Amino acid sequence: MSHSKVKMACMPPPLTSCVRFFSGRLFERALAYVGTDYLCFPLWDKYIEYEISQQDWPRVATIYTRVLEIPNQQLDRYFEGFKELVASRPLSELRTAEEAAVAAGANTEAAGQENEGEVPPTGPEQSSKAVSASLKDAEELEKYIAIREEIYKKAKDFDSKIIGFETAIRRPYFHVRPLNAAELENWHNYLDFIEGGGDFNKVVNVYERCLVACANYPEYWIRYILCMEASGSMELAENALARATQVFVKRQPEIHLFAARFKEQHGDISGARAAYQLVHTGISPGLLEAIIKHANMENRLGNLDDACSLYEQAISIEKGKEQSQTLPLLFAQYSRFVFLVSGNADKAREILVQGAESAQMSKPLLEAMIHLESIQSLPKQIEYLDSLVEKFIVPNPENPSIASVEEREELSSIFLEFLDLFGNAQSIKKADDRHAKLFLHHKSTAESRKRHSEDYLVSDRTKLAKSLSSTSAPSVMGAYPSTQNQWAAGYGVQPQAWPQASQAQAQQWTPGYAQQAAYGAYGSYGTGYTHPQVPTSVPQTAAAYGTYPPTYPAQAFPQQAYAQPTAAATLTPAQQPAAAPPATYYSSYY
Repeated sequence: MSHSKVKMACMPPPLTSCVRFFSGRLFERALAYVGTDYLCFPLWDKYIEYEISQQDWPRVATIYTRVLEIPNQQLDRYFEGFKELVASRPLSELRTAEEAAVAAGANTEAAGQENEGEVPPTGPEQSSKAVSASLKDAEELEKYIAIREEIYKKAKDFDSKIIGFETAIRRPYFHVRPLNAAELENWHNYLDFIEGGGDFNKVVNVYERCLVACANYPEYWIRYILCMEASGSMELAENALARATQVFVKRQPEIHLFAARFKEQHGDISGARAAYQLVHTGISPGLLEAIIKHANMENRLGNLDDACSLYEQAISIEKGKEQSQTLPLLFAQYSRFVFLVSGNADKAREILVQGAESAQMSKPLLEAMIHLESIQSLPKQIEYLDSLVEKFIVPNPENPSIASVEEREELSSIFLEFLDLFGNAQSIKKADDRHAKLFLHHKSTAESRKRHSEDYLVSDRTKLAKSLSSTSAPSVMGAYPSTQNQWAAGYGVQPQAWPQASQAQAQQWTPGYAQQAAYGAYGSYGTGYTHPQVPTSVPQTAAAYGTYPPTYPAQAFPQQAYAQPTAAATLTPAQQPAAAPPATYYSSYY
């Protein structure tokens, strides 16, 4: 006899019943939380083992019936265990009181119909009836098993559909170490499949399992909240939002920006403002995305002055920082906002001029000025723009620029195209000569280095061919672009590279700032935003605000800090098809 049985035997009857009652409730509480997980079999095993130790056979049979409904890793073993139980115990011991009462009622009704109008049976007739009763018991047992087998087959069929997702879950528990991309993608695919099934309980179960392993990823919390909202379960949606914003990802700005949008959509304007204010003051002060979204919300509510005040306050704060990388972007965004919302071109230009005077000169700010000027009526402020461009692209010991050569060359090409549309011959020649003087040498040096690299590879290939004359070595030259198509002038085909400018800009300033910094895409506002990259421990992550929501998979978002901009990746002519028509720089305007 086991130790637990000895203890139970030594207890008085009332205490024994109490222990059994609370033990059963404890198991049921545990099953309510994890009883439908794919790896829940250890808990079910313990429950079955406990009830077998109590020799409560109806309860054991009921537990087997319940577990056969759940797709789990040990489903086949449970079906075999159920069949062994049925083979070792009579059906009368396996039925619950309710099942036995239903069966007895059915038997009584059937016997009454058979005995109605019959004479008392003789000895042989009684023997025949006994055989008939035995056959009836066998039929009932077969029916009892068949019902459970059908349940098992249904669960097994569903198991075959999810086994691929389940086996791909390598870490079902929480850990601070980030999950790899394959596991994150598998969770998304699993959730897609479960949502398509339409079983609400299964959907909630898989989401809750996902949020154990992915608790540090706001994207899964946001997806869960939106799914519950779409299904009409606002209580679950609000519960998940509270858990995310107050416990699990409370230091990540994305979840608070989502919370602000979510609350605004449901009429909680004060809650939305509080969420934005928390980002401004505590989570990530100076975050460009938060400022933009907050200002846009105030504008939607009819508070244009409050929206402008948000930009002005943010600009005032950034002015107090030394060499703020966000300040030029704020001026560009504020000018863009004023122009698009109110149509006040004079104020938009005034904001940009103020930015040129007070902020560090940057490519996004100058692009914004060129863009705005290109859509204004004549005459254009060409001389003023030329002076600013020259100040940015010409090296000056007194006013050193942190911009890379690629950035300066790209801006010079943009300005040349602007002059080609609106300038005169003298202004074009001045800018053309300046561009050639500054950047043709740099380009020819780069071409020379590329040729040297190609010559080196040719030499190595020749040596390899001589040493391995018996084999034919594959050529590696196809992997390197030829220098035959290099530019004849410093900017001759630069306009073809302009569509890539917003992408390069996004890489250097903010991960999701493509086509939103400055006036890059007035006409396609809100259509070119990219998802932000993983925030590092230093640079600000100012995600694009046209799409919702972006992702912040980092474990925590630190105090705002700004990184020095890196060199923008420009598209070389060798990468472009020779016959491609040149894309105009202003094709996306308005």
